[in-house]
Amino acid sequence: MKVTQTAIADVLIIEPKVFGDARGFFFESFNQQAFDEVAGAHHQFVQDNHSRSTKGVLRGLHYQIEQPQGKLVRVARGAVFDVAVDIRKSSSTFGEWVGVELSEENHRQLWVPPGFAHGFVVLSETADFLYKTTDYYAPAHERCIAWNDPAIGIEWPLALHGIAQPVLSAKDLQGINLSKA
Repeated sequence: MKVTQTAIADVLIIEPKVFGDARGFFFESFNQQAFDEVAGAHHQFVQDNHSRSTKGVLRGLHYQIEQPQGKLVRVARGAVFDVAVDIRKSSSTFGEWVGVELSEENHRQLWVPPGFAHGFVVLSETADFLYKTTDYYAPAHERCIAWNDPAIGIEWPLALHGIAQPVLSAKDLQGINLSKA
């Protein structure tokens, strides 16, 4: 597998080795030993999630104030622009973000460690988004940062993909700026 560090060193792009021919393709989507080597530590995954969304749906920026979740994310069908925002107060990159396109064509995965807010917007007609988490979903501890917080300044590629306005859930519409989180 190929591992690329992003502008925030702890967030990694992981590209598996894909074996393809006229019949289709095969790749190993997860290997605990290989992941531990690239992540630099052992992270036990306790939950797998699968969401399907339509074009323009923006989910996030989510995090948990207790039971913070590390997430290993990928797209099985379609394409998304995936974002991680560093919300670790002691970090030199606090408030900074990285974004990467994940798609069924590029097979990329993004490792989003605990201590980051996470979100994505769907760029294709539909997308199946799969992710592993290092801790369980805890609704009482879930919080949301506004997807368009000007202090963070995420450059969502909406216009580039013909998205006039993202589609948000009622919960995500209530997201607050990082300065108030």
